[in-house]
Amino acid sequence: MIDALARQLALGSLLAELTSRAGGYDLIDHWQQGEFHHDVVVRVPAAAALPGPVLVVATNCNGGVKELLCFGAVPERGALWHHRCPDNGEFTGELPPVLASARTVHWFDPCELLKPDARSELREDSRERQPGGGWTMKADPTAKPSCRRGPAS
Repeated sequence: MIDALARQLALGSLLAELTSRAGGYDLIDHWQQGEFHHDVVVRVPAAAALPGPVLVVATNCNGGVKELLCFGAVPERGALWHHRCPDNGEFTGELPPVLASARTVHWFDPCELLKPDARSELREDSRERQPGGGWTMKADPTAKPSCRRGPAS
């Protein structure tokens, strides 16, 4: 089933196919590394025709599926990136065994996104480096929260 899911090439159609073939999924987490890489972590029902209940769907910034990894347990984010980029000392951890995997035509070496000279669509004065590499929007310490909690005053 992992190859059939990977043939979908887009996150939306992959999740629709997962719902059709496996009866649904639970969103566990979403990790963004840099501007152009997302990992969507889902748990599938035990009866799904996959070797394990956890899928990590790696996508580009447009939701194009780059890679699927199947695990028996949810991996730690740092361990996943240590597996991908073992020469990057900022990522550590032991990855659970990869039970199945597939790469698509969208795949490229994700370590390229973490280099100091990696491409960015953010202006230099508006971005900051993430732990491990990659760019993210610089936090604005003067920004007010967009959502209020508690009673309105």
